Amino acid sequence: MTEPRVAVVLTALDIEYKAVRDHLTDLESELLESGTRYEIGTVRGTSCRVVIGVTEAGNSSAAVLAERAIQRYAPVALLFSGVAGAMKDSINLGDVVVGSKIYAYQSAAGEDDGLKARPQVWPLNHAVSETARFVASNESWAKRLLAGGDVPRVTRAPIAAGDVVQKSRISREAAWIRQHYNDTAAIEMEGAGVAEAGRLNSVPVGVVRGISDRADGGKTVANDEHWQPRAAAHAAAFAVELAVQMLETGPVAAKSTSRIDDGTDSAAQNGPAGNGNGAMVFNFSSGTVGVQANTVNGGTLNVTGSSVSGSTQDISALVAELRMLLQVHHAAGRFDTDTMEDALDELDIAEKLANDPDLAKRHKAARALQKVGGVMSDVTDIAAKAAAAASHVQGML
Repeated sequence: MTEPRVAVVLTALDIEYKAVRDHLTDLESELLESGTRYEIGTVRGTSCRVVIGVTEAGNSSAAVLAERAIQRYAPVALLFSGVAGAMKDSINLGDVVVGSKIYAYQSAAGEDDGLKARPQVWPLNHAVSETARFVASNESWAKRLLAGGDVPRVTRAPIAAGDVVQKSRISREAAWIRQHYNDTAAIEMEGAGVAEAGRLNSVPVGVVRGISDRADGGKTVANDEHWQPRAAAHAAAFAVELAVQMLETGPVAAKSTSRIDDGTDSAAQNGPAGNGNGAMVFNFSSGTVGVQANTVNGGTLNVTGSSVSGSTQDISALVAELRMLLQVHHAAGRFDTDTMEDALDELDIAEKLANDPDLAKRHKAARALQKVGGVMSDVTDIAAKAAAAASHVQGML
């Protein structure tokens, strides 16, 4: 039995979990060997499948549970939905903040003359950022809110994540954030762990927070009873719609043509003659490249590849193109030999397992390709090709 593409939405609190769960139908529970339990359901009104789980509070537990979800489900995107405290007066209770970047604000070094900030920052993935912008701008998520209420404002802004429950605007921690992370809009306790798990596995991450308090000591049981359910519901509505958009649109497939020109790379629309036949053209002025090609004319290498048709054998062609790109960029000095060998090892894993009848092994193949894309994130055509190959394998699941 094959599984469809999924998105993972994690939460820290039961009230946040219920808010996301309320958007799903046909729920099935899965207990992993580690003892972690996830539920998989279909978003109402769609065919999109979403995995949900509870991490408990804190970045460490969030990172572990996010890693387990990634390893099991190879999601299209990893999202975190929950409540947070506002760090700016311009952010109102009930508003939704989507992290444009996540700060691990407690990262620092103690020196004789005081504590020195050592910022750890995870920017929002570009695809998630663009999708979040789209969801917010056309208010497509509003239909998932309870009828009768106003549509909350959505702000894309930095979020600070630490392991301190922030209840003061004048505390040492609050002053530290103002001094070193003064564009922070919201504060919470799980985003950094989730962001790191996504980075290590080359999975797009989005952190969505509903504002339930002002992190100023005014947080009371009565306030929580009123604002936490509302803030959690607002975050869940946006996160679920974000997951749907990520699943329905998916990443744009990389074109089958790449071009390297004297140490610079850019995407090309068609083959060398503009025939769109899937040819790859590499122009290089120096370096030794050991690859197989249809023709080599002077400093130009022409390779004609077959287009992806959806058959299970297409992965071999994609992996072959990736190996070639690695060799060419390595010859141009874009990365060292160890980095190339690590990437080649991952490609070997992907090619070996992509067509395996064991679903878990095909998931591993997709993850191997995602790792290649992560390692080569600064080399545009390799990262794009690896993403396309990973999507291709996920489409076979």
